Amino acid sequence: MDAEFFHLRYTRAVTLVELLRAAEGVWAQWEEVSQGVEDLEELEAARVRILGRKGSLTQLFSALRDLSPAERAEAGKILNDLKERIESSLVVKREALAKRTREGRLARERYDFSLPGKWRPLGKLHPLTQVRLEIEEIFLRLGFDVASGPETETEYYNFEALNIGPDHPARDEWDSFYLGDKVLLRTHTSPVQIRVMKERQPPVRIICPGRCYRRDNPDATHSPVFHQVELLWVEKGLTFAHLKWVIGEFVRAFFGPGYEMRFSADFFPFTEPSAQVHIRKKGTERWLEIMGAGMVHPRVLEEVGYDPKEVTGFAFGLGIERMAMLRYGIEDIRLFWQNDLRFLSQF
Repeated sequence: MDAEFFHLRYTRAVTLVELLRAAEGVWAQWEEVSQGVEDLEELEAARVRILGRKGSLTQLFSALRDLSPAERAEAGKILNDLKERIESSLVVKREALAKRTREGRLARERYDFSLPGKWRPLGKLHPLTQVRLEIEEIFLRLGFDVASGPETETEYYNFEALNIGPDHPARDEWDSFYLGDKVLLRTHTSPVQIRVMKERQPPVRIICPGRCYRRDNPDATHSPVFHQVELLWVEKGLTFAHLKWVIGEFVRAFFGPGYEMRFSADFFPFTEPSAQVHIRKKGTERWLEIMGAGMVHPRVLEEVGYDPKEVTGFAFGLGIERMAMLRYGIEDIRLFWQNDLRFLSQF
């Protein structure tokens, strides 16, 4: 029918009857084509074939000019009705195909929610980080603030302001990593104490956790990179008894009630008097060193602008690796730096 109609168009003007007969053929063509489509892509191809720019129905609309005005009005109404019927049928068919496609995908992707989920391992904090955070939490509860400072320091902050002069024997003990003239990687976190005291007036209650560097050959108990936590409290009326009380509170909080501690005399250039602190488990004989401590040296207080006759202070420093090794019974410090998951996943 289509081929015959278009042949007539190009040989002579079509009549109204011929155009209407062609319109019936277009509807029959649409019903046949639309019933055979299986997916949205085929449906779109059928739409283009009928309603597209060169489609069968579009060609009928272009043939209206061959009719008289009266016939053109009647034929135009019939063709518009046909177009609406095809478009309505197209919408229904498209929704049906979309629903079938959706249901098919859901059937293929159906999940059995009774099956166990996929296990994905969770990361953990490094044991040194865990210990550092626990130490910080203990002193935060005691009213101390956490302070930090640069890991690259000058000789003034790292040594001189702490009463460690150019010829002081302590400098021989701390063979340092120098980066340039009088600039080095800090050998302890004590420079943070100097920086804070220069910025604040007493009372000062801080802890200074951080990474430190010394020229130590790596072995079971030494590392060129290690972590410290230092404490500083400066205020009027502080005595050695206050220092002992704070350390005792820390030992009980960190190690538990089954430990006891003792002090033994020592020397540090930035404290006077100075002491080493040891602990042992009750019922055992072996004492273990955990930190150095002492009253802040008057020269250090004077260096930061404090009057040692008005205020006193105390400080101590401990190694985070040392605390972790004591807590978990680790005998080789190098294990912390080897990134062996068999070791790290135990904590």
